[in-house]
Amino acid sequence: MRYRTLLRTVPGAALILSLAACGSEHAPGDGAGGTGSVRPSASPATSLTVQVRASKDAAPTTWTLTCDPVGGDHPDGAKACAALRTGAASAFAKPRPDQMCTDIFGGPQTAQVTGTWNGKPVSATFGRADGCQVSRWNAVAPLFGNVVRN
Repeated sequence: MRYRTLLRTVPGAALILSLAACGSEHAPGDGAGGTGSVRPSASPATSLTVQVRASKDAAPTTWTLTCDPVGGDHPDGAKACAALRTGAASAFAKPRPDQMCTDIFGGPQTAQVTGTWNGKPVSATFGRADGCQVSRWNAVAPLFGNVVRN
């Protein structure tokens, strides 16, 4: 009987806590008693330089990319920005030193990404030498253009 009571109580408590975390009914700066103001950003929160090489000996291709609004000379900035929104957190994360990776060679392509992502500085190197690197590459593949043709 206690088990059934617990099963009914826990979801209800979780719902109440999640609703309580939603905050007040007024958004900050909406004029409802606050003094907040909206200031336009001086620069986009995401502004990157992307340098890609098809192989070790290939000449690099370099693009610039800004998101929100999409800009720069990247060949498909909208697709690259969409990939960043969904995959950049894992792609820009530092690999764990104890991480085990499959020995699958994905290709000789490499990329260097520098600049700011969501207002934070980034400097990341990408490759396709093993399964972990291929996974990071694939998370933001549109950022690298059509260097890899599957």
